[in-house]
Amino acid sequence: MKNIYKKFNLLLICAIVFAGCKSNSEEKKEVAATSAEEQEQELGLKDYYSDYFPVGVAVAPNSFEGKSKELILQHYNSITPENVMKMGEIHPEQDRYNWEAADKMADFARENDMKMRGHALVWHQQTGDWIFEAEDGGQVSKEELLKRMKNHIDTVVSRYKGTIYAWDVVNEAISDDPEEFLRKSEWFEILGEEFIIKAFEYAHEADPEAKLFYNDYNAIIPEKRDRIYKLLKMLVDRDVPIDGVGIQGHWSIFDPSEEDLRKAMDMYSSLGLDVQITELDVSIYPWEKEQRERRPDESDEFTAELQQKQVDKYKMFFEVFRDYKEVMTGLTFWNISDAYSWLDYYPVEGRKNYPLLFDEDYEPKAAYYEVVEFDETED
Repeated sequence: MKNIYKKFNLLLICAIVFAGCKSNSEEKKEVAATSAEEQEQELGLKDYYSDYFPVGVAVAPNSFEGKSKELILQHYNSITPENVMKMGEIHPEQDRYNWEAADKMADFARENDMKMRGHALVWHQQTGDWIFEAEDGGQVSKEELLKRMKNHIDTVVSRYKGTIYAWDVVNEAISDDPEEFLRKSEWFEILGEEFIIKAFEYAHEADPEAKLFYNDYNAIIPEKRDRIYKLLKMLVDRDVPIDGVGIQGHWSIFDPSEEDLRKAMDMYSSLGLDVQITELDVSIYPWEKEQRERRPDESDEFTAELQQKQVDKYKMFFEVFRDYKEVMTGLTFWNISDAYSWLDYYPVEGRKNYPLLFDEDYEPKAAYYEVVEFDETED
């Protein structure tokens, strides 16, 4: 009888030990799974695209706090000032510069080992009236405007030399009128096409190491694409120090098509230029620049149908981007999340838009997962 009890006790002990071992093994697996899940959650866009191109975001002075800051640090390794380096903001008067906000962004980039793009040195908007006005109130002379442009570029570019790796030197110089070539801005009226050439030359002199870009919107639309290509080819043929083209990427769930996007990428890169998507967002409305009021049948609800269309468009865009990783040297989203987008105010004031990969609560949207969950063997 004692032997029976001994055997029973031995079996019981073995069962307990085995159960404990099994429990420890399962616990280790659960911990490992949890750790892997946490690690996956900590990855950001910059990590998924580390073998492709830097992923950036446009920022404002209030971006470096709370959830916005957390999102920036997790997902991006490049920043672009949305407004504070435009001439009217950073150089509001001829003898006065406003450095505070731009310096704050440059400090943030350095402290967090991030790339920084400069936006934008020469543009027909947000310039400050002083740049085109002579002392007598008339239009400034060609010689004086070139002098003022050079002073502005020298001062701004030199200040951020070594921090800003790329500049949008000239922004949106191509006309929206298909019958015209260059926009009839005051820059063009006074200087002709020379304002573009000189802007690049001055920027290169101020920082020979910086990458210099021409930046424009609607750069995928065939008729404007062809005129942008014409300008870029002219600059390349004249040995103007230009390194790349910035495709703004203010697109929508309706366009551009994959065919047009690939064609534009092929044309621009054929000139030996880098290509960057500099201002990416995907609107849920058609691009109609002149529209100022909401249509009677237009709702700003982000429906399931609109979400799916946005998912499909983002998926296509990033498939193309990955295919062009040899020529694409950067991608920047224009704003951080749907909590704020410039498209909430333009072109229709107060019409809510949802153009980004993160929602109003700074959480990833369905489009985000489509962008990061890709099979690298297919690219």
